[in-house]
Amino acid sequence: MTRVPPALRALRAAAATAAFALLCLAAAVTGPVAPAHAETYVPITGTGSTWSQNALDQWRKNVAANYGMTVNYSGVGSSAGRRDFIAQTVDFAVSEIPFQSAPEDGSIPEAPQSPYAYMPIVAGGTAFMYNLQINGKRVTNLRLSGETITKIFTGAITNWNDPVIRADNPGLAMPDKGIVPVVRSDGSGSTAQFTLWMSKQHQALWSAYFPSGALTSQYPASGAMKAQNGSLGVAGYVSQGYGEGAITYVEYSYAKNAGFPVAKVLNNAGYYVEPKATSVAVALLQAQINEDPSSAEYLTQILDNVYNNGDNRSYPLSSYSYMIVPTATTPNFTDAKGSTLGAFARYMLCEGQQQADTLGYSPLPMNLVLAGSEQIKRIPGAGSTGVDVNACNNPTFSPGDSPNSNALANTAPAPAECDRQGPDQCVTGTGGAAETPTDTSGTGNGGTASDAPGGAAAATTPGAAVGAAAGPAGSAPVYDENGGLISGGSAVAGAAVSSPFTLPDQGMGPQQWLMVAAGVLLVGAVVVPPLVSRRLKRAGGDA
Repeated sequence: MTRVPPALRALRAAAATAAFALLCLAAAVTGPVAPAHAETYVPITGTGSTWSQNALDQWRKNVAANYGMTVNYSGVGSSAGRRDFIAQTVDFAVSEIPFQSAPEDGSIPEAPQSPYAYMPIVAGGTAFMYNLQINGKRVTNLRLSGETITKIFTGAITNWNDPVIRADNPGLAMPDKGIVPVVRSDGSGSTAQFTLWMSKQHQALWSAYFPSGALTSQYPASGAMKAQNGSLGVAGYVSQGYGEGAITYVEYSYAKNAGFPVAKVLNNAGYYVEPKATSVAVALLQAQINEDPSSAEYLTQILDNVYNNGDNRSYPLSSYSYMIVPTATTPNFTDAKGSTLGAFARYMLCEGQQQADTLGYSPLPMNLVLAGSEQIKRIPGAGSTGVDVNACNNPTFSPGDSPNSNALANTAPAPAECDRQGPDQCVTGTGGAAETPTDTSGTGNGGTASDAPGGAAAATTPGAAVGAAAGPAGSAPVYDENGGLISGGSAVAGAAVSSPFTLPDQGMGPQQWLMVAAGVLLVGAVVVPPLVSRRLKRAGGDA
């Protein structure tokens, strides 16, 4: 029986122990085995906007399925999301407005203690979803001017047959029915964007109702108004049987998902326009962006020219949403989390934008993708790799395009003459009821919208008919009259399935190097001792 020298036994034991320790450490760091890809991702968590939640929820599902990436998100409202970010209880937040130095509710200024950046993630239109019938038949082609909308949401107009509403809708015999404006009960970026628009465009009306005359994220409900929590809450109230006569402001995506129409809004060129992806893209060509990198509000939007865009295809209440990302590590936010957040951000700006139209949003143009790319580079752990626009699968541009080009805006169809302010009114349905036209019942003539589903122009409008006949999905939320959730969830009906997207290879991280080192030591523990033993034998060592 061959005896192993003590030195060799010690060497073999030490190597085996080191390899075992490194394997255990690598397993502890990497966790469960994920799908094969170059990077292993740690979970990240965010809170905030419900306006952009439908897009975020779809993107989270995509990256979980394709890359084993866990991104947790809770739509608690933009104001709550910003507070969570300040408290450093989340890794990112999503909001339609920046931090407020003087919150309108008198609370303390929103001042994060660690550095951050705003990154655009998706554009869209604030829509006016409604539930209205005339003689038992559903109305799907309602038209409203900005002044009419402001009067409805400030209590100056309380009945659907008001002369001002009849003037907007010559093709409809408006019913003698009370209006129920449904507003947000929580602090909301949607409320802030809507009230900002009223304060800019209809200052006298808004100031008479809200004396400060400024934007607010907490809607001051009064009279017949119903206040509901979250975008699902306001959309859910309007979509129920008891919601007939109700109207709310909500992201276009929610109306499409619920199978309900939205009002066409009068733009500065004198046309009533729906907030489709193309009309939002046209509107945002006039958006001004804070491009001073040294400013605390770098990449935030200035929308005055959007509201007054003279293009007849433009939707006035168009904007985009921000992800608020850390630009330094904190006790809660590590480089490992930054690596995941950076990869998720690259996905959102490129492949994720392919689904924006289907989900009820408008994809970001190249200038905002490039700006977002620079913000990704500032995230700790995300590496120096931003977005390669020549390999970015974004529908608004192609390799070689100018940073200011937007393919959706370039191909947006002009509105039909029946959408012009005047005696005629298109009968084509809108939003989630695009396949359900409304017969003319008033004095005006009818007509078909230029981008009506199945029409000649529809082929040039990406996603024009998506979700048109979806109706209330089986998983759509059901609420009681007080806004309480009875059943259902927030799944988006008819949502597209994402195709795989190649995230930049960040190289081998610490976990991979640990695995390599453990493998080398394990091989050494098996191979080296016998070789040393043979050498000792030849040298006449103790055998």
